[in-house]
Amino acid sequence: MDLFQMLLVPMILFMVIVAPTWIVMHYRSLNQSSRSLTEEDRQSLEAMLVAVDQLVDRIESLESILEADHPNWRQQQDRKANEEKEV
Repeated sequence: MDLFQMLLVPMILFMVIVAPTWIVMHYRSLNQSSRSLTEEDRQSLEAMLVAVDQLVDRIESLESILEADHPNWRQQQDRKANEEKEV
């Protein structure tokens, strides 16, 4: 039995079982590492969430001012929107 015949079965087993498993695990670990946020990303996301909260507060303030000055402003806006849809 020569060297090629002795290594044939281990090479086939490596190519059929070990190599595909190794490749799948490698790319799965790359995918998981790319999914996690960096510290800079977390800080940026936190800053955006704070900005969103501030904008929500501003919108609520503006709506309360509009309600005080023009009590039916929402109904008027709804009517205008419906008229524009019909045209």
